[in-house]
Order: sequence, then structure tokens, then C-alpha cells
Amino acid sequence: MSAVILESILTCPHCGHAHQETMPTDACQFFYECTRCKSMLRPKPGDCCVYCSYGSVPCPPIQEQGPCCGHGCSQSVE
Repeated sequence: MSAVILESILTCPHCGHAHQETMPTDACQFFYECTRCKSMLRPKPGDCCVYCSYGSVPCPPIQEQGPCCGHGCSQSVE
């Protein structure tokens, strides 16, 4: 089993700005404000958090191939 990666680069779908963030390990992050254009990002339908939707790395529960906060997220690591 690989180590869980906690750093992810979030890329804003509105302006394309990319910013590295540390993912929380104890909760999903449902909202993220772009540091450049100030757009409020929310998960795409079927995703549990903004990291699964816009991050370079999926959230820690998905990396561990477990359920993500009990919201039935459809993400999985191949």
C-alpha cells in the first residue's frame, strides 16, 4: 500500500490558476475559493470534494480506496 499524498494542486476551472494546498485528513472539503479570481469551487456531481474534482491528487479516503465521508462519491483510484 502506498503512502497517502496530502498535497494537491487545485486548478480553477474558471481562470486556470493552480495553487498547491494541503488536504484535510479528517473531513471532505466541499468549498474552495480560488486565490486569483475568487470563484467559489464546489465538487462536480458524483465527486465528494473539490480535491476529487479539481485537484492533481484525489482526497485521502479515495487514495486509500475507502468511502469518502459517506456521500457515495463515485471517484476511485485505478
